[in-house]
Amino acid sequence: MSSCSSRALTILSTVFGACGLLLVGVAVSTDYWLIMVEGIILQQNQSMEVKMALHSGLWRVCFVAGSENGRCVASEYFTEPDIEITTENTANILKMVRTATPFPMVSLLFVFTAFVISNIGHIRPQRTILAFVSGIFFILSGLSLVVGLVLYISSINDEVMNRPREPEQFFNYHYGWSFAFAASSFLLKEGAGVLSVYLFMKRYAEEEMYRPHPALYRPRMSESSDYSGQYLHPETTWPPPHPKRGRSTSEASSDISIQLNQTPPSAAKANLQPC
Repeated sequence: MSSCSSRALTILSTVFGACGLLLVGVAVSTDYWLIMVEGIILQQNQSMEVKMALHSGLWRVCFVAGSENGRCVASEYFTEPDIEITTENTANILKMVRTATPFPMVSLLFVFTAFVISNIGHIRPQRTILAFVSGIFFILSGLSLVVGLVLYISSINDEVMNRPREPEQFFNYHYGWSFAFAASSFLLKEGAGVLSVYLFMKRYAEEEMYRPHPALYRPRMSESSDYSGQYLHPETTWPPPHPKRGRSTSEASSDISIQLNQTPPSAAKANLQPC
């Protein structure tokens, strides 16, 4: 059961990471983040005449209506004099969205790094720390992307709020499928990060469960056996030599008194002879 759950986590984290990498890569490379339409309202028949329509991404702007119809320019050149933009607010919107460009790029770099580390960790599951590192990179990638999305939305909303309200002018905008891909990529990358961190915790718990206790590496010794350390120290001899104990003062004095009380054999024989 444990191996099946670990395999399922591995597959899910890989699929989520691959889909998140694919979606953010497509979102960064395409130019359908924002779609804007400008025009005027004709009072005679209450119809709308489109003056300009465009779709923009992080790198370029493509015009689909108006005097610049069919032309795509890089984002850093859209303010050139030969490009006609109907209102200044539209130009400001296209300028402000460039502040959010670095964050999706950093997110793409992080998710690519996380995907590579995650695959290495799946190939070599004994390196448990790789699952944790890839999870952190997935989470950082998602956070970087969501910061870019928030800046992108806030910059557009600020310019729209400052736009003058004129009844004869028409302005409409909405986010395209590139923006939707980026938002979906954020959810997938966060999911991959959480799954990778959980997979690390599961692998670490399994390693701790099957790891032998350090006490098993030491030989079992009995406290009441004198032979317990004989095989650990073969250079020692058995039985161990008894150390020479020093004689105490009382034992020496008792030996001297016994010697003084003993009678020499020659004196005893002299006493036995008659006078």
